[in-house]
Amino acid sequence: MCGIVGYIGRREVAPLLLEGLQRLEYRGYDSAGIAVTSPKTGTLKTVKAKGRVRDLEAKVPARFKGTTGIAHTRWATHGAPSDVNAHPHLDAEGKVAVVHNGIIDNAADLRRKLEADGVEFLSETDTEVLVHLIARSQAEKLEDKVRETVRLIEGTYGIAVLHADFPDRIVVARNGSPVVLGIGEKEMFVASDIAALVAHTRQIVTLDDGEMATLKADDFRTYTTEGTRTTAEPTTVEWEAASYDMGGHDTYMHKEIHEQAEAVDRVLRGRIDDRFSTVHLGGLNLDAREARRIRRVKILGCGTSYHAGMIGAQMIEELARIPADAEPASEFRYRNAVVDPDTLYVAVSQSGETYDVLAAVQELKRKGARVLGVVNVVGSAIAREADGGVYVHAGPEVCVVSTKCFTNTTVAFALLALHLGRTRDLSVRDGKRIIEGLRRLPAQISEILDQEEEIKKLALEYAEARSMLFIGRVRGYPVAREASLKLKEVSYIHAEAYPASELKHGPLALIEPALPTVAIVPDDDLLEKNRAAMEEIKARSGRIVAVAHQEQEKADHTIVVPKNEDELDPILMGIPLQLLAYHTALALGRDIDKPRNLAKSVTVE
Repeated sequence: MCGIVGYIGRREVAPLLLEGLQRLEYRGYDSAGIAVTSPKTGTLKTVKAKGRVRDLEAKVPARFKGTTGIAHTRWATHGAPSDVNAHPHLDAEGKVAVVHNGIIDNAADLRRKLEADGVEFLSETDTEVLVHLIARSQAEKLEDKVRETVRLIEGTYGIAVLHADFPDRIVVARNGSPVVLGIGEKEMFVASDIAALVAHTRQIVTLDDGEMATLKADDFRTYTTEGTRTTAEPTTVEWEAASYDMGGHDTYMHKEIHEQAEAVDRVLRGRIDDRFSTVHLGGLNLDAREARRIRRVKILGCGTSYHAGMIGAQMIEELARIPADAEPASEFRYRNAVVDPDTLYVAVSQSGETYDVLAAVQELKRKGARVLGVVNVVGSAIAREADGGVYVHAGPEVCVVSTKCFTNTTVAFALLALHLGRTRDLSVRDGKRIIEGLRRLPAQISEILDQEEEIKKLALEYAEARSMLFIGRVRGYPVAREASLKLKEVSYIHAEAYPASELKHGPLALIEPALPTVAIVPDDDLLEKNRAAMEEIKARSGRIVAVAHQEQEKADHTIVVPKNEDELDPILMGIPLQLLAYHTALALGRDIDKPRNLAKSVTVE
């Protein structure tokens, strides 16, 4: 969960690398470093710093010359954040520099062997093993030195390597952690995320697992770790550099919350088929006959994507009448689940690179399952591994805490549910009803966002709470789960989500004035049940914030959201709670875009 950026060409490299690191800082931000090949001496120069990229930038000398370099921003896995543990790591002679994303599972064994041979390690990281293995290789070519090394390691990696004896190239390799090449005019880039590239080129090549590349200023070539040449055709990315700017907002989170109406319009655009009251999802690679053979849907995701999957599973059951459930991918891949040929598996990941989800997809594919991907990044690993899928078209999301991508993912599931429903027994009338509801979403989202000042006042009132309880029933429960997670992630206030139906089975013991409750209260067939739950809380002097379609008498405060179709209401009901989490964090002075201990793309286990 780190950021890599590299460049080889004719321009001064240090400013380019620092700019790239700033765009990647959401991927990791406890330390950073830069290594440059000196054009005069043919040696490597390195600067590293604990802290943010700005701390590194302050340490880089004004005359840090060179036209080839690699850089890294880190999220610690092995060893605490420090200057020494920051990447790039160098060998004892200062000839080899490596930046690495991922985790080397057999690092301890390799380290012991190297130490027995007299190698002295400076850091606590697993990455330093790579440096010494490359430096000690007797192979003549840098590519072969790297190839020999990656054959020795077990685990995940995305690496970029500089060698003072080979100043005309950067060698990169991938296994389970993203590596993207940027193709320029007599210059080449490499990064772990296209965010670092789009300011300079929109022509990219995404490496597959087990693939390597050599970058020179005017050329690149790709090949497997076995040495077989591969064919890589550049593709054009749709996102532009301006998509990564704050656009006048104080934080990316605030910007991305306010982009949701436009983002939802984008995920719907071109997909609605009014003639047959259904939707076109051409990327599914699933014809009507195959869709009718599906007997169960299993949705796999992690964190926010898992919560979106919970909402998606409910919509699929309601609209398509197919049994569906969601499960954390991180658990699924370890429980030796029975893989049913009549089950459709759906892998959800914003980045399309989430390691636990990707590993689950690979295991499912090994067992012959049909897997769809629901992702935001075109050409990402899960998109390539899956049999088909749906892009959510949320646009770049920079804040570590997901908002617009979560919302667009739930809308994508509504489209999938409608598609599956109309291939089965969902009526034309109900199909039309859902389509009309989907079309209302962007305007209704804008209506919710117009309440920001009132929600901000609520946040100020509840910001001193040490813990909060979120409750909901059926459709409301996944919303409560996601809202609880948002508050935890960005404000560091402890929060717990529970089904409202389970209050009497334990959680009522927690209720007191010091523990506010947020209740999700849609105007559906469970309205009176939800009101009864609020009665139980009020009877025990609990304070309540209700998210509802009408004022709730038992709530101390009600955030009123516009009513849509019952099946689509969960998409809207979480949005005001994103604002509540945001303004709570703002009131507490948190680092909103870069919460402590977290990183955006979880590409390690």
